[in-house]
Amino acid sequence: MSSVTQHMSSPSGVETAVQRTDAVSAPIFGRGSVPVPAHLVARDAALVPDPFLIAGIVNLTPDSFSDGGSYIETEQAVAHALRLESEGAHILDLGAESTRPGADPVGPEEEQRRLMPALQALVALRKQKKSRAVLSVDTFRAATAARALEAGAEMINDVSGGVFEPAILDIVAEYRAGYVLGHCPAPPKVMREHPRAGDIVETLLRHFEAQMSALLRAGLPEECLCLDPCIGFGKDLADTARIFQNISRLQALGRPLYFGLSRKSFLGAAAGAAVHERDALSAVAAALCAAEGVTVHRVHDVSGTARALALVRALYHPTT
Repeated sequence: MSSVTQHMSSPSGVETAVQRTDAVSAPIFGRGSVPVPAHLVARDAALVPDPFLIAGIVNLTPDSFSDGGSYIETEQAVAHALRLESEGAHILDLGAESTRPGADPVGPEEEQRRLMPALQALVALRKQKKSRAVLSVDTFRAATAARALEAGAEMINDVSGGVFEPAILDIVAEYRAGYVLGHCPAPPKVMREHPRAGDIVETLLRHFEAQMSALLRAGLPEECLCLDPCIGFGKDLADTARIFQNISRLQALGRPLYFGLSRKSFLGAAAGAAVHERDALSAVAAALCAAEGVTVHRVHDVSGTARALALVRALYHPTT
């Protein structure tokens, strides 16, 4: 097995990329003159891209658009998470409330009821050194973020970037957690009823700059931040194309980019594929944005994405 394949698709790759240490140095990768930060800090873990990272999706919901209901039992969820890690996931992103367009809100109590058993089981496995992946929780709710971080989560993936519940900013700063700063124009239930005005790239830049400043004022170190334009959240195919064409402008903000393209509707709109037919397209899309310097790739199909990113690594970063 080549070193590229081993890193991107085996547990040893996770060990290389997830270093639980206070001092990490790593080469900086990027396209052209745009620098890509060497690592992303999430509490006591440092994620070192080589040059990419994969976040495996663990949906604990009954109604997610792609695999809702598949992993609502704790044993199923934990087994799925460990399988994703074995395939090369450096981050396990647990979500207990669907954020698909039109999804009904469930409230923090129900979200936590779904989340905590699987999260606590995975934290226990990490303490036993049976898992090394960084544990991320996909939530925009401050109360859920606080409870998850108290239980041992290391990263919060917030589609709103702190807009829906601003108290979340102080919470992630208190724990020095990794933070995925997303962009969503309105809560999922009504996001389609709130058309966005103006150019999507300018909108994203203004949002990221404002929320990064708020997080830094709250005390979160900049090295804990990555930026997610949240493809599909109040954005159509034309918006997605604009984002792809302007990745370097988003990179200029100086933080790693985190893209969640997996099985999204734009793939169906562009290629006429149903949800269950989109894994290959998702891997292609990940490879395209990785070639432009996107660092973190949030996906359902970890093994397929790992192979696609291994190809990008071999072609664009052959000496790393």
